[in-house]
Amino acid sequence: MAKKIGELLVQEGLVSIEQLHRALDEQHHSGERIGAALIKLGIIDEDTLSEFIAKQFRCPQVNLSRLSSPKQVAGMIPLDIMHKYQAVPFGLMGNTLHVAMSDPGNLFIIDDLRFLTRKNVQVHVASDSVIRKVIGQYFATEDSLDDYLEMLKEEVDIDLEQASDEMDLSTLETAAEQAPVVKLVNMILMDAIRKQASDIHLEPYEKTMRVRFRIDGVLYEVMRPPNHFKNALISRVKIMSCLDIAERRLPQDGRIRLKTKGREMDFRVSVLPTLFGEKVVLRLLDKAGLQLDMTKLGFEELQYKNFREAIYLPFGMVLVTGPTGSGKTTTLYSALSDLNKVSHNISTAEDPIEYHLAGINQVQVHEAIGLTFAAALRSFLRQDPDIIMVGEIRDFETAEIAVKAALTGHLVLSTLHTNDAPSTINRLLNMGVEAFLVASAVNLVIAQRLVRLVCNECKTVENVPPEALLDLGVLDEELGTFTCYRGKGCPVCNNTGYRGRIALYEAMPMHDQIRELVLMGASAAEIKKESIRLGMTTLRRSGINKLKEGTTSIEEVIRSSTKD
Repeated sequence: MAKKIGELLVQEGLVSIEQLHRALDEQHHSGERIGAALIKLGIIDEDTLSEFIAKQFRCPQVNLSRLSSPKQVAGMIPLDIMHKYQAVPFGLMGNTLHVAMSDPGNLFIIDDLRFLTRKNVQVHVASDSVIRKVIGQYFATEDSLDDYLEMLKEEVDIDLEQASDEMDLSTLETAAEQAPVVKLVNMILMDAIRKQASDIHLEPYEKTMRVRFRIDGVLYEVMRPPNHFKNALISRVKIMSCLDIAERRLPQDGRIRLKTKGREMDFRVSVLPTLFGEKVVLRLLDKAGLQLDMTKLGFEELQYKNFREAIYLPFGMVLVTGPTGSGKTTTLYSALSDLNKVSHNISTAEDPIEYHLAGINQVQVHEAIGLTFAAALRSFLRQDPDIIMVGEIRDFETAEIAVKAALTGHLVLSTLHTNDAPSTINRLLNMGVEAFLVASAVNLVIAQRLVRLVCNECKTVENVPPEALLDLGVLDEELGTFTCYRGKGCPVCNNTGYRGRIALYEAMPMHDQIRELVLMGASAAEIKKESIRLGMTTLRRSGINKLKEGTTSIEEVIRSSTKD
């Protein structure tokens, strides 16, 4: 089926043979359908693919997000079957059940649904993301975590009231393997996936324990399990991530891999001993959600042009800067995905490797055994590289090798922790890199931040005083063109008013004028002033543009950027 769809797309001219091969490699690595692989790589968008599939299989399209399925219709297919087949029933006319699918050519699924429901099945085409969203909303009406906690108190056989730090190992293992504890941990993981959280925090305190999710960059408390469950819950997570449950004095790192909704989810696990027990943080790594299409990251037209030109130069450095969690890795991965061709040898040194990219040689840095960024970079230069990605430039040694690699015919991509693009130059100089090397090697510096998107389902106009807009940095002549929005809060966005995030960018190409300023030892403020004169859009201005487009709120722009 996957091959057939791919061939048809090539025949229609929607996809090239080279793009299909890239998608097939990605599919082989991730186990997804070919359509999902094509979308993830940015080769085709969901709407175009759905329209094409509907035309090929002569099936009508349906917009599920605008329909509300009656309970008796939705209940005709069990939720686990909906998950397995990615099929959603939305209407019943006589003996015909109308079902939305993204893969209408899978006759086995259609036959199974006919047998299961004892109805004729009329297939409609909908996109993968909408089907997943609708199924997620159905699951949200299932047992809540709080409801389950009440049941849990009655079901656990072992007396967890005596679950102190002195609990013996065999008792702890037994408690961690009990069905109710296992189910609670699974429910926490599934709830985090459903709410599109990026991190899960399990935090023990003296008399309480709390679970928090980071959703769109903000932490929310989701439940408070009874304190005497803390050791059993944390031990269960440690068992799942193959960690030593007997060791509670030292930090530990592990990984959990789950298969859910037909795709694999990775959880990077960090365990840290605290005063009242071990705190666990799980980072969700959803490869299906990784945005590899550079055009959808948030770049404005000129920024995108500058970025694409810089990454396609045969040598030099492209640096992406910003605080932890600002999306730097996603930006670099999208660039690598675009550059990933058979003719290029690409190597990366990362700490940690968050996502596996087919066709790219990824190295996990391990400082304890001497495999540092600098050591990996030295080895790369003996591996006939074309493109090198260094996860982070932390010291002079790494910076020096990266700069020299950029000057000897290699494209080097890396990240730094600075507040804006111009101050990145001074950071390299402060590390000890000579000004003439920085001026010669760097092609482009990008600073970025993430802002939350106003939820489209509950978006409303917000009246913002002109004085507030002027204080934000809006120009006088722009005031009449602004309509600001905010989200009221609804089930789709977990009542936050926001759903999803987009990046603000500040792209600073190294024009000749900027190189001269670097050689003269100019300050970051002088470099910034000249870059703005040459057309650079600052982070604050990028935020104002997003506000003008109606995609984010004034609070998000203020939170994520400083006034120019």
